[in-house]
Amino acid sequence: MQITFFDEAKEILERLESYNHKAYFVGGCVRDMILGRNIGDVDIATSASPESVQEIFDNVIPVGLQHGTVIVRHNRQSYEVTTFRTDGEYSDQRHPDSVTFIQSIDEDLQRRDFTINALAMDRDGTIIDLFQGKNDIAKKVIRTVGNGFERFQEDPLRIIRALRFSSQLGFSISDDTLDNMKLVKQEVETIAVERIKQEVEKFFAGKHVQRGIDYLKETQLDYHLPVFRHYHHLIHKLPDRLTPVPSFGAVTALFHYLKPEITIQYWSSQWKCSNREKRAANDLIRALHQFNHSGMNSWLVYCLPAACYPSFVILINLLMDKHAVLNDIMKWESILPIHSRQELVIDGNDVKQLFPDRSSGPWIKDVLNAVEFAVVTGKVNNNKKDLKEWIKWNPTAIN
Repeated sequence: MQITFFDEAKEILERLESYNHKAYFVGGCVRDMILGRNIGDVDIATSASPESVQEIFDNVIPVGLQHGTVIVRHNRQSYEVTTFRTDGEYSDQRHPDSVTFIQSIDEDLQRRDFTINALAMDRDGTIIDLFQGKNDIAKKVIRTVGNGFERFQEDPLRIIRALRFSSQLGFSISDDTLDNMKLVKQEVETIAVERIKQEVEKFFAGKHVQRGIDYLKETQLDYHLPVFRHYHHLIHKLPDRLTPVPSFGAVTALFHYLKPEITIQYWSSQWKCSNREKRAANDLIRALHQFNHSGMNSWLVYCLPAACYPSFVILINLLMDKHAVLNDIMKWESILPIHSRQELVIDGNDVKQLFPDRSSGPWIKDVLNAVEFAVVTGKVNNNKKDLKEWIKWNPTAIN
C-alpha cells in the first residue's frame, strides 16, 4: 500500500513513539488513501495527553485542550493531534459534556460516526479496522458505527455528513442508517447554522451530488434546513441531472435564479453567509441575467470577478438551454482593454477640468461610469485625447 503522502507526517508519529506513546493516522485521510482520492487534512490520534504533546513538540497550537486536541506545526504543515478518548453525553448535540482520555485506539474508534471513518493506520501502513470499514469502502456503503440512532442523537450533524459523503464519494447509505437518519432528522434544527452550512457547501460541491439530492428528497431532510423548511418544493426545482456547484455563493445564486422571490438578502441572512458569499451570489445573478439578455460580452466579463468564472460557467450549463466553457470567458477576458476602473487614464480631476463652470457633484462619477463602459465595450480608446473628445461629444454622459 502506497503511503508516500504520509511520509512527512510519519515524523510526528515516530516522535510520539520515541516517548513511549502510541500514535496512528485516523479517519478520513486513511479512507481517502484506500480510495486513491486526494488527501486533505492528515489527522493523528495518540495515547499522549495534550500536555505531553505540547512538551514533545516545539510548535503547538492548543485549539481544543478540553477535548484532547491540539494542532502540531511541522515542516510548515498543520496536523490535528487528538488524544485517544471516550465521550460522555452530548447534551448540546455538538460536543460531549465530558471526555475521558484513554490508552486504547480500539475504544477511540468506537466513538466515531461511520465505519468508513473508523480506521487507523500506523506508520508502517498497517490498518486497524474494527468495524469492517474497508469492506464498506469496497462495497461503497455508508454505515454508522454501532447504534445509528444513538450516533445521530449524539450529534445530528452526522445526518448531513452522511448525505455529504454520499455526494462526495458516490456511496449508498445502508438501509438501517437511512432509517435512523429519518427518525432523528428533526434534531438538525438544533444545530448552529454555521456548522450546517459547512456540510451543505461540501454536499453541493460533491462529484456525485445528484445521488446526494436523491437521498435528501427521500429523507425530506430539507424540511429542517434554513430557507428550505419554508419552501418545501424548492429542492424539486433543481435540474434533473445536477452537477457539482463549487461554492455556497453559487448555491445561493442557483436557488435565487430558480425562485427569484427568495431574495439573496433573505437567503444570506438565514444561512449566515459571509459578505464574500453574498457578493459572489449577487455578481453571479447579475451576470446570468446579462448573459440571458445579451450573451457573452466584454462588459459582462469585465464586471464579473475572475473568482466567479468557474461557477458562472457551471450555472449557465445548469440553468439555460445554452452551453459555455471556461475558455469562452478567458478569451473575452484576454482582449479587455482595461480590467479595472483604476486603469482608466483619466480621473475625476480631468473631468472637472473639462467643465470648469460646473460645481463638483455626483455627475463626475456618472461621467466616469459612462467612460468606463465606453472603453470596455470598444467605443473609445483609453487615451486622454480620445477620452476627452468622447466626453465632449457625448452630452448624455454628463447629464
